[in-house]
Amino acid sequence: MPKKIKNKYLKLGLKVLAVVGALLLLFILSIYLGAWGKIPTKETLGNFKYQRASEVYSADSVLIGKYFLFDRQPIEYTQIPQNLIEALVAIEDERFYDHSGIDYKSLLRVAFKTILMQDRSSGGGSTISQQLAKNLYPREKSGKLHLAISKLKEMIIASRLEELYSKEEIITLYLNTVSFGDNTFGIESASLKFFNKPAQLLSLEESATLVGMLKATYSYNPRIFPKKSFNRRNLVLNSMKANNYLTGQELDSIIAIPLQLDYRTYDHNEGVAPYFREEVRKQLLTWVKEERKKGKEYNLYTSGLKIYTTLDSKMQLLAEEAMKQHMKKLQNDFEKSYGARAPWIKDKKLIKKTIQNSSTYNKWISAGLSKKQAIDSMSVKKEILLGGWDQEKIQSASTIDSLIHYLKFLNTGSLSLDPNTGAVKTWIGGINYKYFKYDHISQSQRQLGSAFKPIVYTAALENGISPCTYFSAQEVEYENMEGWSPSNSGKKNEAYLNYSMEEALSNSVNTVAVKVLEKTGIPNVIEQARKMGIRSPMPQLPSLALGTAEIRINELAGAYASYLNNGRPVTPYLIESITNEKDSILVTFKPKQATRRAFSEENAAIMIELMKATVNSGTAARLRSTYGLKNDIAGKTGTTQNNKDAWFVALTPKLLNISWVGLDNHEIGFNSTRLGQGANAALPLFGIWMQKLNADKSFNHITQARFKSPSSNVRSKLNCDPVKRDGFFKRLFKNPNKKKTRDFRTGKNKT
Repeated sequence: MPKKIKNKYLKLGLKVLAVVGALLLLFILSIYLGAWGKIPTKETLGNFKYQRASEVYSADSVLIGKYFLFDRQPIEYTQIPQNLIEALVAIEDERFYDHSGIDYKSLLRVAFKTILMQDRSSGGGSTISQQLAKNLYPREKSGKLHLAISKLKEMIIASRLEELYSKEEIITLYLNTVSFGDNTFGIESASLKFFNKPAQLLSLEESATLVGMLKATYSYNPRIFPKKSFNRRNLVLNSMKANNYLTGQELDSIIAIPLQLDYRTYDHNEGVAPYFREEVRKQLLTWVKEERKKGKEYNLYTSGLKIYTTLDSKMQLLAEEAMKQHMKKLQNDFEKSYGARAPWIKDKKLIKKTIQNSSTYNKWISAGLSKKQAIDSMSVKKEILLGGWDQEKIQSASTIDSLIHYLKFLNTGSLSLDPNTGAVKTWIGGINYKYFKYDHISQSQRQLGSAFKPIVYTAALENGISPCTYFSAQEVEYENMEGWSPSNSGKKNEAYLNYSMEEALSNSVNTVAVKVLEKTGIPNVIEQARKMGIRSPMPQLPSLALGTAEIRINELAGAYASYLNNGRPVTPYLIESITNEKDSILVTFKPKQATRRAFSEENAAIMIELMKATVNSGTAARLRSTYGLKNDIAGKTGTTQNNKDAWFVALTPKLLNISWVGLDNHEIGFNSTRLGQGANAALPLFGIWMQKLNADKSFNHITQARFKSPSSNVRSKLNCDPVKRDGFFKRLFKNPNKKKTRDFRTGKNKT
């Protein structure tokens, strides 16, 4: 080719190169000036604030949950182990301490290998500072042009970050913002999730595992792909050796260590005390709303609040174990008792009502579908995850199949608290929060059955009725109550017997309870309940004595606490204090104490003695015989009509526990009293739990506590025969099978 033509092409090439270079410079300048989107200034970068998860702690300082948009718990540089920093630098940015945000040597390597040699495994060339920029300002658009724009933006931001922050600060910012997948951000949250320990306690191999995830958080997730994660971890360790952070001998001793996780999720459906955490969340949202009215802009999900609660995490875990142990067996017995005659199988009206009351059915009806079309839509089979006691199963089932499946499950609510303060120690709102969101402690109102009787007897004592007053067990028909006639499931020829209040309460004699109510007066019993903190509506009917009032568990717990708290009811509370991310106290919550006694100290002692008899020789005696408990315990069982609700209240000197068992659908009850009575369905929740507490010496201050010995005056008032039998002539002329007819309003028998 002639020299003249060569020079012509050379000049043309240089001009093209100059134009391309100028355009590239203009492109970079346009990005710098914000033509492709605003780039944060140094001032903005200097005032960076994390979005922090709020943390929930138990009374024994265990992190039991978080509330977050992004699960992040920022930590200081001093809390990051050196082996973690070395692993990060070795694999992600080996010249981190030598560049000022951009590693030009690495960029040239990537450009040469990727563009000229088409080697896509050459990496991205991004420094830790550039990755931090990407963490702080995630890419919003895809495509080659936008990728180039994002890369250049990140380089500019990285340079500004390097001017503002030291290398240690950049490492800290990076490790506090980087994603580890599963909506987990930051090394502290990742360490707690995968190894159940704070980051500063991570071993070298654990640090290498987490750092290895950063290349691809899903592909190298050690829970999902343990083998790939193991290989990636060892690649990180080899990089550490190549960068002189490890010797060959150290590498050989570590590289063979198997991958061992202690995985713990902070999913709101999982973990310890999910119902408790949800109730705490609701109360916090109310608090945040009130604080905003005062001009304080707290956000439960981003402000990094620390919530210190009353819950004892160890007691809660044992209570959850006891619940699962008992409820699984009870569910099996329950289903066997019905067999093929089960209402969720045979009762077409019940099934139809269940379908029509469902949110799915009503959604289709609201959308304009006919009843038949709605049911047809709900009958379509699809892959559904159905929960159960044995295991979760993905099955081919319809929405209707799912509704029927969950219709048969027994549920529970169990609450324990410090009776002197109201501090909640355990809270089980149901059998499984994932499938049953309804909280049976704070939301559910159920009839109490015989669990209400102690309030009736307390009112009687307060109104001057002696505990040694005798009441006939004979059945009575109340003619002005449409022939209502409470009965007992007690002894043969019980009509000849007259019970003291202690014997009647301990054996839960229904006929006597109504007569005690009659003698005391319904208004006096309701007033007594109000003094004990019960605010729910109560029927002004004699059936009140048998617990027809519907009351929440937490409300009932506050009332029963008065027997252990010198006659003063308490208000159960869950939160002790709230602090900001620096642990500066924002608010503390003090127990709400009643200013007046609901009843006298002497009557409190008498009621404890009456309820101790329930445990020692009455309806709750299986605590002694079956569960072998030798603790000081007073208690009361409860069973409602048609065996729909089973209750047990346990009182110990330093702990109060209330448990309920039943079905969410009020139309289904237990098939028999033997199975559904409080002593069988609800009492074991406490019995098994107390066995576990007894086995742990750390709870000796609770389990070995003793009731105060009753005074001589109390013993004197209770010093009477438990039962008196009618005399010979009275028995001779009494027909035990004939009910007396009485007018409840006048208290007079009909002749």
